Amino acid sequence: MLAEKIAARDHRSLARAATWIENRRPEAEPLLRELFPRTGHAMIVGVTGAPGAGKSTLCDQLTEKLRADRKTVGVIAVDPTSPYTGGAILGDRIRMQRHHSDPGVFIRSMATRGWLGGLAAATTEMTMLLDAAGFDTVLVETVGVGQDEVEIARLADVTLVVLVPGMGDDVQAIKAGIMEIADVFVINKADQPGAEKLERELKSYLALSHRADGWSPTIVQTVASDGKGIAAVIAAALEYHARGSSRARAAEIWALRLREMLRERLLDRLPESEFAARGKEVAERRRDPYSILHEWLERI
Repeated sequence: MLAEKIAARDHRSLARAATWIENRRPEAEPLLRELFPRTGHAMIVGVTGAPGAGKSTLCDQLTEKLRADRKTVGVIAVDPTSPYTGGAILGDRIRMQRHHSDPGVFIRSMATRGWLGGLAAATTEMTMLLDAAGFDTVLVETVGVGQDEVEIARLADVTLVVLVPGMGDDVQAIKAGIMEIADVFVINKADQPGAEKLERELKSYLALSHRADGWSPTIVQTVASDGKGIAAVIAAALEYHARGSSRARAAEIWALRLREMLRERLLDRLPESEFAARGKEVAERRRDPYSILHEWLERI
C-alpha cells in the first residue's frame, strides 16, 4: 500500500519512507526491495563544489527551470550535522522554500551524521526512493567539503562541479580530486572578475586530460542568483546523459555501491560499545587488532 502511494508521488508517504531510510528502520529494506523494479528511469544529477560556490541557489534555479519544462524534480540536500541535535542544519532547504507547495517537487534534507565525501550514509537509498516515485530528475546537492568530495560520482548519472572566480590558483587548488569527476563545469557568479580567466584555465586543464568515455566536460557560465545560464546547464547535463556513458558504467557503479552497502550492514551488526571496548583492549596492549577482527568475522 505504501509503495503504491510512493509511486503516485504522495508527499506524506515519501516523507515517511525517507525517515525510515535515514533512521535505518527495519521497515525500510522490504519497502526498497518492493520499489526497486520501478527504479532506473530518473536522471540523477549531482551538484558538488566548495562551500559558498552557490550550489543551493543553482539547485533552486534548476528546479524552477525543470518545472517550467514540465519535469518533476526530487531534491536531496545533504547538510552538515548539527553539533547539538545530530540533525541537519537546514540551510539548503530554506533556500528552496518557494517550491515547498509544488506537488511536482519533493525536497529532503539529510544530515551527514559523520559520513565523509559530501554525502550521507543513506543518500543512495534516498535516490532510489525518489527514482521509484517517478521523478524525472533527482538533484543531489553535496555538503561542500572541497577536493575530496568525490563520492557523488559513484551515485550520479551526471555530475556538475560548481566553481566560482577568485579562488586564488583556481584549477591547481582543486584538480587533485574534484576536477576529475566533473561531467559539466559550472562557473557560477560569472558576473564577478576572474570568470574568463577561470574558464581559460579549465580549458587548458581539459586539453591535457583524456577521459575513457571520450567526453570533454562542458563549461557553462552562470549567475544563479539571476537565473542566467540555467538553461545551458540543463542542456549540457541532458547532452551528457543522452550519450549513455552513465548507463555504460552502471555495473561498475553498482559494484561500488554494493561494497558500501555490505560495509554498512556489517558495521550495523556491531554496537558502538563493542568498538569502544575492543579499542580500549588494543590501546592497553591486552589484545591485538587482528584477533579481534577474526572474532568479529566469525561472529557475523
